[in-house]
Amino acid sequence: QVQLVESGGGLVQAGGSLRLSCAASGSIFRINAMGWYRQAPGKQRELVAIITSNGSQNYADSVKGRFTISRDNAKNTVYLQMNSLEPEDTAVYYCNADLRRFSWSTRDNYWGQGTQVTVSS
Repeated sequence: QVQLVESGGGLVQAGGSLRLSCAASGSIFRINAMGWYRQAPGKQRELVAIITSNGSQNYADSVKGRFTISRDNAKNTVYLQMNSLEPEDTAVYYCNADLRRFSWSTRDNYWGQGTQVTVSS
């Protein structure tokens, strides 16, 4: 079983910062990539940022220059440093991991429970 546990969400004023964390635990052979998605009320879930095992990063245009994704491979943990937050960033943020549980397993995606980020104007 694989579990993703998120933390760091909360309420912040526009221009402020938050740091999200997501730790993967359970039976994990190798994590190929970890990322963050978000979903605002009435909107589709969208990619925020993703980081691969070799450190390659990809960001949504709306967060480039403001958010930074990083990972600690030894801890199976991914972080999202969010600076210069805007009200438009308000959403539930979900952690995602693309991983193999065993060397012979297929690659599967797992999701965290989500953490609320609210940015006031």
